[in-house]
Amino acid sequence: METETKAKSIPTSHLLIIISSGILFGLGLSLSEMVNPSRVLGFLNVLGTWDPTLLFVMAGALSVTIPGFQYAKLIKKPFLAINFSMPAKSDLDRDLIVGAVIFGIGWGLAGICPGPALVALNVFEINIVVFILAMFGGMFVYNRLQKF
Repeated sequence: METETKAKSIPTSHLLIIISSGILFGLGLSLSEMVNPSRVLGFLNVLGTWDPTLLFVMAGALSVTIPGFQYAKLIKKPFLAINFSMPAKSDLDRDLIVGAVIFGIGWGLAGICPGPALVALNVFEINIVVFILAMFGGMFVYNRLQKF
């Protein structure tokens, strides 16, 4: 018996908020120059010419995120959803640690991670395009390996 899957319809108001959030995120990454790999590599270069820009970006993000999560604990449900989508898993397992190490190595070598790379696609630099292709290649390989 075939199972039929239906695509969920997203209300227009939700779609506008999703698009606005993405634009705001991309704008923040662009204005803070986090789409520039040399900014990130400069932050990681603690023994050379250290660039603290990423530290200020992280502090700004945390100054919004921490109160936001505290507020989310106080309310019963989000404004635009039935319930919160919070991670149920809180333990450190092998997959999480290996994934974090691979992510960190890639970030340190390339100076860019997935969010800023997608935002930086608008400049169409070959390094960014190669990074995105490699990222999607890695996702494809991971999905294939999960089936074994």
